[in-house]
This record gives sequence, structure tokens and C-alpha cells, in this order.
Amino acid sequence: MIDVAGLAVAPGFVDPHSHSDEVPFLDEAQPFKLYQGVTTEIAGNCGYSGGPLSDYLDAAEAAGTTNNLALLVGHNTLREAVAGQDRNLPEGGLDRMLDLAGQAFAAGAFGFSSGLEYVPGAFAGIDELIALGYVARRWNGTYATHMRSESEGLADALDEAITVARSAGIRLQISHCKSSGRAVHGSSVMLLGKLTRARRGGVDVRGDQYPYQAFCTSFTAVLPPEASEGGQDALLARLREPATRAALRKAAEDPSRGTGSGFWRELHPDDVTILVHRDPAIAGRTLAGLGGDPWDALCDLITGDPEAEGVFHTMHEDDVAQIMADPLVSIGSDSGPPIGPNHPRTFGTFPRFLGTHVREGAVVPLQEAIRKMTSATAAQFALADRGWLAAGAIADITVFDPGTIGHAGTYEKPDVRPTGVRYVLLAGRPVIEDGEFTGGRHGRILRHNRP
Repeated sequence: MIDVAGLAVAPGFVDPHSHSDEVPFLDEAQPFKLYQGVTTEIAGNCGYSGGPLSDYLDAAEAAGTTNNLALLVGHNTLREAVAGQDRNLPEGGLDRMLDLAGQAFAAGAFGFSSGLEYVPGAFAGIDELIALGYVARRWNGTYATHMRSESEGLADALDEAITVARSAGIRLQISHCKSSGRAVHGSSVMLLGKLTRARRGGVDVRGDQYPYQAFCTSFTAVLPPEASEGGQDALLARLREPATRAALRKAAEDPSRGTGSGFWRELHPDDVTILVHRDPAIAGRTLAGLGGDPWDALCDLITGDPEAEGVFHTMHEDDVAQIMADPLVSIGSDSGPPIGPNHPRTFGTFPRFLGTHVREGAVVPLQEAIRKMTSATAAQFALADRGWLAAGAIADITVFDPGTIGHAGTYEKPDVRPTGVRYVLLAGRPVIEDGEFTGGRHGRILRHNRP
């Protein structure tokens, strides 16, 4: 028996967009999502997933997961399996991708994801995505997309995603909805209008959003896709050759290449903070703080560490609020593993939404906020027995204090434990009691179309 007087009792929160694929293999149990009230995560997003997926699911199940994990199969992962980082698929390559996708769905994937701003996904045409969509439809899978552009090419990218879903007859999840970059501030109205019209036209489309004005990604994603064609060694050779570096700059600055050209034009060097770099003297500085020409600074940064990542402050608070209030948009973290330098969304997305935006900002009523974190996402990914509280549902439950829930994490110190989540149950087992983790790995690797 738990005394919940004065507290809110909700279905366990469902995160539609995480990158927790590697988390089950960390040495210790990882309760960072349970502290936020999240009982189930959809991983394998932005086109990347553990694979081959059947082997991954078996291994993750053997290792044990701290909360429930459902997997998408990544389009980039499928493409790399047959063509590496090359632009063109080999003869029979698409058929091989479709076969691998079918195997992933048979193993229990809940859908497939794309990351069309990243190589090699950026090289794919719409017909390739529709073909994968047909495979997903046979398994009642969902298509989740990090679109080809979230900045100047946003409108065309939305049209492409909607066309894929309409053509294949599948559910569509627009990942981390945003209008990114000063040139497209105010475009949230256009984005939401396209989602609404598509849904009225018969496309089962929703989106997700994290409650922050900055995103985090690799610096190589800023470059035009042709920079990374052929792999990392080819990328570094191009950036070290002055003429090729200049040609890439011209491509990055070309306004006619809004979709699929990287997002260099949306960036202001003062808005970019280096989060991860092998040179500790560079990490923590802004791109402007490196001095000199910003393009050359970016290229030198990548040649020094092609795995470098940054935090990009590109969104306007009015767009964030407008997208957040829309009933078609749920809350998703886009979180990575809880290790190393990080974005605060990894540790605080759901409490921040409930504290900063719901309690203090009144962007939506509390009951609508809970729907955005539970049933809206569960339905979109066919998690039929989660996301609601009633007889017959799995007893994944989150109990929180609406008056104290929140997250004080910052970009400088993101890994602060949230406040206000008092109890979390996984299938009826208490895993957070009076705000503390009870220990153990009591989550499940969920498999689509299986009990």
C-alpha cells in the first residue's frame, strides 16, 4: 500500500525518442530514466540501431535493462550493412536491406527510423524509404524520422516524410519537432499546419519534442553529406585538402540546397558550444571562441576529432512553446547514454516539462501533459498494454508531486537528479520508492507482436 494523498498517479511515462541502445550493456543498473518517471523507451532512433537486431535484442535481454526498452530498426544501420558509407547501393542492395528489415521486424522491432541529415541516410531517395515502409506495414510498424532538414528545408522535408507514410500506409512519427535556425524562426505554425492537414487527410501522423531550445549532435552533421561519402578517412582527406574544403564550403552556403545539405547556414558561431572533443582545451568553448574564420574552425575541429559533438542553440522559445502545446506532439527526450559530457535532456526532460512548462508556464493543463507523456506515444508505437491505467493494462505506474517536480540541470551541469518523482512501478514492482532507486534491472526488452 502506498499513500498517494496530494500526489498525481499516472501511467508510466513513455519516451518515444531515445538513444539508449547501449545502456543495457553498462556495468551497473541505470535508473536515470526511472528518476524521471519513464518506464518505457523507444530506442533505435535517427536511423541508427543495434544490429543485427535479433542478436542485439537477445544480448540486451540477457544483460538486463533497468526500464522497458522497445526498439526500432535504423535505416542508416540497414544501409551501412549493404553499402557502408557509399552514396549508391550495390546491385541487389535494396532487396538485401528489405530482407534485413523483415528479419528485424520478425525479431520484434516496433518500426523503423531514419536519420536523413546523416550519412549514409542522406543519400537515400524517397523510393527507398517507401519500400521500407511497405515492409513495416506488413508488421504494423511505425516510421519515425529525423527528417532531411529541420531548418531552411523544413517544409520540403515534412512533405517527404508525409508522402512516405501516405504511400506505404503506415503510422508516422516526426522526431524532435523544431524550426531550427534564425532564418526559420516562426515556422512552427507551418510545421503544425502540415501535420494537422496530413492527419485530416488520412495519415496517422504525430510528432515528439524535447523541452529545450538547444539540440546536440556530431559536428560532421553540419557538413554537406558529400563530405562524409566513403567513410571517415575520406572525410578527413577532403577537409585537409584546401580546394576540396573550399568546395564543401560553397555547397554548405548554397541557399538552393535547403534539404539534405547539412545545416551550416542556420548556425551562428556564438550559438555553438563544443561538448565532446579529444582535446580537453577545446571542449566547453564556443565555435566563435576558437577564433579565425568559422568554417575553417569547424573543419579544423573535425579533423582534430571526427567524433566531436556540440550543443547548438538554434530554436526560439515561442516556437518551442507553440509546438509543445499542439495535441499532435508528445514529449520525447532524444537522450543518449548517461555517461560523459551530455545534454540536460538526458537527465531531466519529463520533470522539466512538468515543472517549467506545465506548472510554471501553463502551456497545457496537467491532464493533457500526462496524455502527451503516456497514451499518445503508446498508441503511436502500438504499445497496446501500456500508457493507460485500467484493468488489463501492464501496471507501469508513475507517482509524482505536481508542486515540486522539476529539473535543475543546466548545459554546464546536466546530470542533476530531478525532483518530485516519488514512486515508479514496473509491472507492479516498485523500482522507485520515496524518490530512491530500489536497485536491480527489472525492465523488459519488449518485442512487437509478442506477449
